[in-house]
Amino acid sequence: MIKINLLPHREEKRKERRRQFYTNAGLMLALGGSIWLLVHMFNARNIETQDVRNGYFQNDIVALDREIEGIKELRGQIDRLLARKQVIETLQSNRAETVHLFNELAARMPSGVFLGTVSQSGGKITLKGYAQSNARISNMMSNLNDSPFLENSEVVKSVAELLNNRRVYSFEINVYIRKSAAPANETADRVATTQKG
Repeated sequence: MIKINLLPHREEKRKERRRQFYTNAGLMLALGGSIWLLVHMFNARNIETQDVRNGYFQNDIVALDREIEGIKELRGQIDRLLARKQVIETLQSNRAETVHLFNELAARMPSGVFLGTVSQSGGKITLKGYAQSNARISNMMSNLNDSPFLENSEVVKSVAELLNNRRVYSFEINVYIRKSAAPANETADRVATTQKG
């Protein structure tokens, strides 16, 4: 029988397999590294692009914030102007109201009644003066209550006094302006028409 020694042949095949394994491992490492590098570069480029976009949006946000502040300032100015306009409109309506009030007082005063002061606080009118008798004060209050412009007259005081050696009655009366009075609106319309003409 012939004996063949296969040891060197197996050793060479082992060396060949090892070399192929290391070569394949190196190629796989190189391929993995290349893929990792490509993915890293791709992600870095995407991040850089997104940073540019974010910077653009940030600049737009800052500009819009400035515009919003400007709009808030304009709204504040508009509110202040509307408040002034409201005050002016109130004064305009009150101006006609004062004229109508004096017309009503002149028309409703009976003889023998003399007004000393007329003062207004909101819708309340305070009349102070002298009358020849309490009956004339009562007559005046009745006339004021009959007015479509005035209502709820009430006596605060009525005191007998001597004035220039004559007995008179010093009085103080509160009367209120009727807010839904049609004549006041008509007077305001007449005043507005006169001002336009």
